[in-house]
Amino acid sequence: MKLAKFRGQTGVATAAPGGPRRFGATSAFGTALTLCLLSGLSACGFRLAGSDHLPAVLARPYLDLKDPYTDFSREFEHQLKNSGAALRPLREGATATIEVIKDLVAQRTLSVSANNIPTEYELTYTVTFAVHGAGKELLAPQTVTLSKDYSFEENVLLAKEHEADILRQQMARDLVSIVMHRLTSLK
Repeated sequence: MKLAKFRGQTGVATAAPGGPRRFGATSAFGTALTLCLLSGLSACGFRLAGSDHLPAVLARPYLDLKDPYTDFSREFEHQLKNSGAALRPLREGATATIEVIKDLVAQRTLSVSANNIPTEYELTYTVTFAVHGAGKELLAPQTVTLSKDYSFEENVLLAKEHEADILRQQMARDLVSIVMHRLTSLK
């Protein structure tokens, strides 16, 4: 065992063969460096996803969903609640209405094999939404679309279907992030 000196502090250095060294004493320098990095990130405008605050007009919104069970609808409702919105079950008493006009996933074949078996698909997720409040339109209908390609192999059918589900869920999360960003820009 070796004694290691680190920025004025003495600690016992332990190392597994071929592994990193660990110092038993905590370092004021490491703590200061971490704080500087975190403050630098916040100074440049970096924020964690979902940490944007909604404007006051969206404090108690009514969420008008065509289908509340889609990936987008569930994630959107979750993100609204995480951003401090108190969702209203009825339009009465709501500060605004967020209307999801379209929530559609489409799959298109991009290529086929010589045996006429699909080998590549494209998933397209489209969402159209609008915001109304106090008898006026706060945000005109806006359409956001994301597309992703994925390969298909008949001999791993279950894995490829699972891959499509994961892609669809990730696209829904990405769409919610875009919509939430647009909602935070409302005054």
